[in-house]
Amino acid sequence: MKFTPEKPALTGETLASLTEQLRAHGEPAFRARQILDWLYKKRARAWDQMTNLPKPLRTWLAETFDLLPASLVLNKQSEDVTDKLLLELGDRSLIETVIIRAPQEGVGVDHSRKTICISTQVGCAMGCVFCASGLAGLKRDLTAGEIVAQLLHVCYREDERTPRARAELASFDNIVVMGMGEPLANYDNLIRALTIVNAEWGLGFGARRITLSTSGLVPKILRLADEPLGFRLAVSLHGATDEVREKIMPVNKAFPLGKLVPAVKAFSEKHGRMVTLEFILIEDVNDSLTQAGALRDIARDLHAHVNLIPYNTVAGLPWKRPSLTRQEKFADVLRAARVSVTLRREKGHDIDAACGQLRLRTEQERAAAVAG
Repeated sequence: MKFTPEKPALTGETLASLTEQLRAHGEPAFRARQILDWLYKKRARAWDQMTNLPKPLRTWLAETFDLLPASLVLNKQSEDVTDKLLLELGDRSLIETVIIRAPQEGVGVDHSRKTICISTQVGCAMGCVFCASGLAGLKRDLTAGEIVAQLLHVCYREDERTPRARAELASFDNIVVMGMGEPLANYDNLIRALTIVNAEWGLGFGARRITLSTSGLVPKILRLADEPLGFRLAVSLHGATDEVREKIMPVNKAFPLGKLVPAVKAFSEKHGRMVTLEFILIEDVNDSLTQAGALRDIARDLHAHVNLIPYNTVAGLPWKRPSLTRQEKFADVLRAARVSVTLRREKGHDIDAACGQLRLRTEQERAAAVAG
C-alpha cells in the first residue's frame, strides 16, 4: 500500500536526489551536502537552525520538504533499560521503535551496547497468529523517510542521555529490521532508507551491522542476495516443519521450507556470512523436542545461528511461553549438535515490548476516547 505525503521527507532524500532538486531551484550543488550535514551530523530539528544557509533557501526548504516525518508520542522505559518509542506519522498512524541495551560489565548503562529495532510498515499483512503487529491488518508501507526518521529519533534520545562529547554520529551499535511489518514486502523503500543510513553523507552506519528479518518471502530473499551493500539476514522461522509452520505462519503456504531453505542457503553462500534463524518458543505449539531436532537439522544444513525467543505474552492472544526448564531442554538439543544458539532472556516485557503491542493499546485508547 502506497502513501503519498503532502510534502516529501528530507530524511528520504539521497545526496543525488537532493542535489538535483536544488539545481532545478537554481542552487549550487554543494548546498545538498550542507543540508544533509545539518540533518544527520548536527542534528538540526528546525530549518532556522541551519544558519549557514541563505534565508530564502531555508524558506524554500520549509515549503518543499517535511524536515522529520515522525513525532515522538511516548517513550516507555522498562526496568531492564529497554526503551520503546511510539512515533506518530503525518497521517496519525503509529509505529514503534525499540532501543535494546546490553550493559557492559563495569561501564554502566550509558556505555551499553545498543541495538535498535525499526519498523517498516504500519501494521502487517502476514497474519502470523502469535503477533500483535498484524492484529489490525496492514494499513500501509512506511516511506523511506519514515524509516530513516526512526533512527534520528533514537539519535535525539541518545544525545540527550549521553553528553554530546561522547555521542557518535550514530550512537548505537546495531540495527535490526524486525519491528512492525514484513520488511521485504516494502523492499524498495527499505533499501533506499538503508542506503541513506549507510552513506557517508547520511548516518554512515556500516551495512554489516544491519540485519534484515523476513518471514520468508523467497523471491525477495534472492533479490536481497544481489544487493551490493551486504546486509545480514535473519529468517523468522518459528516452525521447523511445514505442518507446524503453516499453523502459525500463513506465508508458509506460498513459500514452504522446501523453497525457503534453498533461498536462504543461496543468500548465505553468496555473501559468505552466517544467517540467523529466529524461533519464538510457544508452549504446546512449537516447543517439542521433535521440533528442536528438526530445527537442529535445518540450522546445520544452513550453518546458521539460532536465536530462541521465549514468547512475549500479547493481550487478547491465547499463546504462552514454555517453562524455563522446557526452554533449556529445547536449547540443549541444538547445543548437543554444536549448533550456535542463543536463548534470549526476556527484555521489555513490562513495557509491552513485543512488536505492535504499544501501538495497539494506544489505538484502542484513542478509539475509546472518541467513542466516549
